[in-house]
Amino acid sequence: MAPVVLAVLVLSPSAAFAQLPPASEPPAASLPTVVVTGSRSERDPAEVPAVIDVLDREALDPAGVQDIRDLVQTLPNVSVKRAPTRFGAAVGSTGRDGNAGFNIRGLEGNRVLLTVDGVRMPRELTSGVFGSAAFGRDHFELGHIARVEIQRGAGSALYGSDGLAGHVAMFTAEPRDLVKPGQTVLTRLSLQADTEDDGRRVGLMVAGAPNERHQYLASLHAGAAGALDNQGRNTSAGSARTAPNPQDDRSLGALLKWIATPGGGQKHSFTAEHVDKRSEVEAYSGRGAANGFLTTDLDGTTDMRRSRLGWDGRFHMDAPWADELRATLALQDAESRELALEQRSSLAGGPVTGRSRDVTYEERLLQTTLQGEKTLSSKAGGWSQRLVYGVDLVRSELDNLVTGTVPPVYERYPLKRFPKTTENTVGAFVQNEFQTERWTVVPALRYDHVSLDAEDDALYPKQPADLSASALSPKLGAIYRVSDRWALFGNVAAGFRAPSALQLNNSFDNPLGYYQSIPNPDLKPEKSRTLELGARGGHEDFQWEASAFSGRYRDFIEELVRVGGTGVPGDPIRYQAVNRGQVRLSGAEIKGRWQLAAATALRLALGRTQGKDTSTGRPLNSVNPAELHAALEQKLGAWTVGLGLTHVAAKKAKDVDFSATPAQFVPKATTTLDLKTSWQLSPATRLSAAVRNLTDRTYWQWTNVRGVAATSPVLDAYTAPGRSVSVALVTNF
Repeated sequence: MAPVVLAVLVLSPSAAFAQLPPASEPPAASLPTVVVTGSRSERDPAEVPAVIDVLDREALDPAGVQDIRDLVQTLPNVSVKRAPTRFGAAVGSTGRDGNAGFNIRGLEGNRVLLTVDGVRMPRELTSGVFGSAAFGRDHFELGHIARVEIQRGAGSALYGSDGLAGHVAMFTAEPRDLVKPGQTVLTRLSLQADTEDDGRRVGLMVAGAPNERHQYLASLHAGAAGALDNQGRNTSAGSARTAPNPQDDRSLGALLKWIATPGGGQKHSFTAEHVDKRSEVEAYSGRGAANGFLTTDLDGTTDMRRSRLGWDGRFHMDAPWADELRATLALQDAESRELALEQRSSLAGGPVTGRSRDVTYEERLLQTTLQGEKTLSSKAGGWSQRLVYGVDLVRSELDNLVTGTVPPVYERYPLKRFPKTTENTVGAFVQNEFQTERWTVVPALRYDHVSLDAEDDALYPKQPADLSASALSPKLGAIYRVSDRWALFGNVAAGFRAPSALQLNNSFDNPLGYYQSIPNPDLKPEKSRTLELGARGGHEDFQWEASAFSGRYRDFIEELVRVGGTGVPGDPIRYQAVNRGQVRLSGAEIKGRWQLAAATALRLALGRTQGKDTSTGRPLNSVNPAELHAALEQKLGAWTVGLGLTHVAAKKAKDVDFSATPAQFVPKATTTLDLKTSWQLSPATRLSAAVRNLTDRTYWQWTNVRGVAATSPVLDAYTAPGRSVSVALVTNF
């Protein structure tokens, strides 16, 4: 595949350059500015040979979208896991990672690239060696976000590592999003409330454009909430509890932007962002007897903080090699911490004693990009061409610390599960888009070199392993416009994901139990090859898009795999992260919008994915069941009313891997209804509301019950929320 893409990249520009118009002629017209994830340059979604969901304006209505879980609730083949926050050795520990991250077409975790304003977000960190500690990826303040783009399929050809399954790109608000022509300043106040988690939020955003050369924006959002509701009714203070544990969540987000346009085609954007989320849980479900002890009190605290400074400079070049040059620089510091405090006594009698475990995970990021763009045209062949090329440099420092009081008898605090690691990535990319009236062909090629350098550390007892790997990621996309009303599109792409520092140097020793986990210096990046074919079209009253996809993923990294040892003194059982899985995924998606009348619209979306680990012949449990979403929207003057239906099919037994949990619970098919409405009280003020699960249906979401047995006495603890109401008031002044 790479030689084919390289040939297209080399040959196509040579034809265009040979027929360049004189320098005095203007370049070909630019494509509409709508999305950037599919090409690293502004495009109309219809001109991107891939499926990209764009969420903005009403799709981000604060009454219906409180967090990233709500963000994707009506998107087929996209979901966010949110397991209940539970503690206790007798029933397991889940949900400490909150809204853990995105699942796209059956792949999740760090296999999905997440960015805000192009800056990579901290990665997920979960492993049995951290006990119940789990660090998710919800480092977002949606009050700052003005647009979200979700690209399905490999994005490594343009963005490098982690783009194996897809890319979720969020973009913070710009002053121009609020300040209209003729205005110099605008203030936006937003108030939200939600019964689903007893949430309350307030936001204040001020944007101004005092003159043509300067713009600014300041945003502050704060929130408080409790535990996410469910349909559990057991409120006892013990392991039999199915109602949510008492929980107190606090969040604070601040955003500052200054944009300067000094002239000469220059634009400089300076951004400072801080997000702080804190959660405290009174873990009633962790109280009770287990392993010879009686736990009388258990509390958990989670802190997630992220701070970012960034500069984005754009320069008009009008040079033979570039029309525009873009340079970016970002510094980011993120820290996640989980603290558990326990009071317990021996079942045989004795005083109550306390113990604690404090786990911290840190990521520090330096990211810089230099990118050029050139638009060309050819009179003779009728071709227009846009070349995008550049270099990405990313440096991440990753570290962890486990400490506390009264550690297990075989360990001493403080310690580290992996040594401090520096990850350096250098990537060079080029994409050449050229088109005629009927055709658009988009080849892209990227080369990445990734190195993980682990430091010797007194808190890490093993000899750390380093890693150095390279990846070549090609992509070839095409669009054929059959007529003015519809077009065919397709792409074949490669993706890869480098191993994490924890996977490379996972460390855990239990000399009393004769088992340990050890580093693996031979780990290789995960790789993918995907094919997507589709069609899109429509006219004024009807728009539609349909696609089918298939992908093969190899060298999947599986953690804590037994690789040797007999479990006797002198020969402990050894566990390691290894490249083992060979996964195949395929599926289809259909979505459309039909304007039934001037004030009435119908939206439909359907998605289904199937997956299998071909190395074992077992289905992939991270694949969600098929979903159908339908929404009917009616405008009544200043009112807008919408009724939404979601139908989730039941997973068939052949689509479930029962090897880890033989009695795995499989939810039945379910249908839920949602009601949304908004009232434009004045040109500057809007009141909106949403009623979720209108019929108060009791149901389970597959992504949240994976690994839960049908015989579990606390199965109701995993139910989705019942009927809930949310309201939001947004006013400008």
